[in-house]
Amino acid sequence: MATVSMRTPSFDLHGPCQPESPVVLSVPHAGRDYPMALRAAIRVPLEALAPLEDRHVDALAHAARGDHTTIVQRLPRAWIDLNRAEHERDPAIDSGADRRRQSAPSLKLRSGLGLVPRRTPGAGDIWRGKLSSDEVVARIECDHRPYHAALGDLLDAARARFGIAILLDIHSMPPLASGARIVLGDRFGKSAGARFVYRLEAEARAHRIPCALNTPYAGGHILERHARTQDNIHAVQLEIDRTLYLDPRMDGPGPGFAGTAALLARMIAALADEAEGTPFATAAE
Repeated sequence: MATVSMRTPSFDLHGPCQPESPVVLSVPHAGRDYPMALRAAIRVPLEALAPLEDRHVDALAHAARGDHTTIVQRLPRAWIDLNRAEHERDPAIDSGADRRRQSAPSLKLRSGLGLVPRRTPGAGDIWRGKLSSDEVVARIECDHRPYHAALGDLLDAARARFGIAILLDIHSMPPLASGARIVLGDRFGKSAGARFVYRLEAEARAHRIPCALNTPYAGGHILERHARTQDNIHAVQLEIDRTLYLDPRMDGPGPGFAGTAALLARMIAALADEAEGTPFATAAE
């Protein structure tokens, strides 16, 4: 298993380190604990960074999680994006970015949403100047790697106990022109068995919530890194339209919060039910 840094982690772990369910929940983008170093280095008002947050989706996960072990990042996405790989460093704002590893940079990186985001919707460039390589490396070592190490350990522990593990990576999104209010991502079938995605779709349909698969969100680094379907570790990214659970100002829980939390709880239960029906998904001796 990977080793977590001894430094106080920048994430919270809810539930036992030895999961009591094959389903493990991850909430990587809801952090609102803005460090003083970030506040001093940005050129935009702090509130301009809110569009980068999966606003209050952590509260939604807490309301729905039951006894499922859940890992939640406290630091904001603006500080470091856990859903980007370590090499997705933006040369425009990162002095240590290795251009040799950016021969084919992703669309997200080119648009300013790399490992450390460069831009935010509506406000443009975030930082006053370039970040030093040491600054970015410190964020990787202190915040990015420990989260992934802990998440990997949780999935390994669930797999060891139940013979299978399912990661549900929970995010939120702005309203989509397509009308879809939930988007499920499985990296086009690479990160999860189709039956798990089907069960999630079925719950959305039962609640009459329009649902899309992989468009426009197919899943990012978290799914790519942690899914190992050949080892019975599956991962699905869940994007929830913020208007389903936030108030009209998109600033706090709204009238739809309870209903959306109930839907999320049913989705989690459906994954657990499907996992428990997996042939040979038995506890390891």
